[in-house]
Amino acid sequence: MTEPTIGAGYAKALLDVAVARGATRADLLANAQIADVDFADHDNRIPFSKYVALMRHAKLLCNDPALALHFGETMDLSEISVVGLICLASETMADAMAQMNRFGRLVIEVEGVGIGDRFQLSRDRRGLWFVDTRTNPNAFPELTESTFARMVCSARRLGVPQLARALHVTHAKPAHDAEYDRIFQTPVNFAADRNAYLMDEAVLAHRIATQPRYVFGVLSEHAATLLANLENAKSLRGRIESLLLPSLHTGEIGIDKIAGQLALSRQTLYRKLKAEGLTFETVLEDLRHKLALHYLSSKKVSVNETAYLVGFSDPAAFSRAFKRWTGKSPKEARG
Repeated sequence: MTEPTIGAGYAKALLDVAVARGATRADLLANAQIADVDFADHDNRIPFSKYVALMRHAKLLCNDPALALHFGETMDLSEISVVGLICLASETMADAMAQMNRFGRLVIEVEGVGIGDRFQLSRDRRGLWFVDTRTNPNAFPELTESTFARMVCSARRLGVPQLARALHVTHAKPAHDAEYDRIFQTPVNFAADRNAYLMDEAVLAHRIATQPRYVFGVLSEHAATLLANLENAKSLRGRIESLLLPSLHTGEIGIDKIAGQLALSRQTLYRKLKAEGLTFETVLEDLRHKLALHYLSSKKVSVNETAYLVGFSDPAAFSRAFKRWTGKSPKEARG
């Protein structure tokens, strides 16, 4: 099973919050083994384990054990992910919740959800509960903290002053529990049997629609494409590409290294690629081609910078390769 991932925009938002609170950017990136190039595109994917390392090191450097709560409190998902924009273009809170379930994996992939929705509504004698069904949540309770803080505080900005009437979390009561009281403004039950909050059912009909319906359709189509790409990334080709991306610019991209990261022998990797009608060289070449087109079309980096980002130390060699791929020079493609 491949490791879950997180959207680069989400991870960068945490990085920016930590730096604003006094952490050193270089130290955070080095400890989490994340490169600046990983943030070139908010839709890029970063291994979830690196996000965990980033969060935990950030808490130490900021001397802020409640950093995950503070991150969720201040985060605007619409600034870092197409999913946040889709939620703002939804008609009601109920629609936004449905879209979060549909496209939520573009923000964060979690293990153990199965074929159902991660977020589910459940009724009992007390009322309607919004439940996060991810398994083993106490391995990383910071995700519970940031997720619920983001939902409650985002709802306030949308005109819902009190989304949660009660909050249950499965992790033990932390030393920073006073921050729970300040942010959630509702009773909190720690060491509970599930991660959930009790909500007023009328909230589901609360209107949002801060963006036109046309925008909703455009964004949804884009998100569906990203989701399909994420599914494709679970193939062997996709797994190799995800391993190549962080080190592509360094030139340290040999098949032996990739085979080792996949816990395969060189021969086994060759055989598995052949079964998909591929070679390692083809995967590498196609990835460089795809990224080069992306960087040049965005016009955010120069031709020489693009050459470096896709693993060419010599811009002339990159230009020759690009002309072989497209029949054009990089300058012509950049326009």
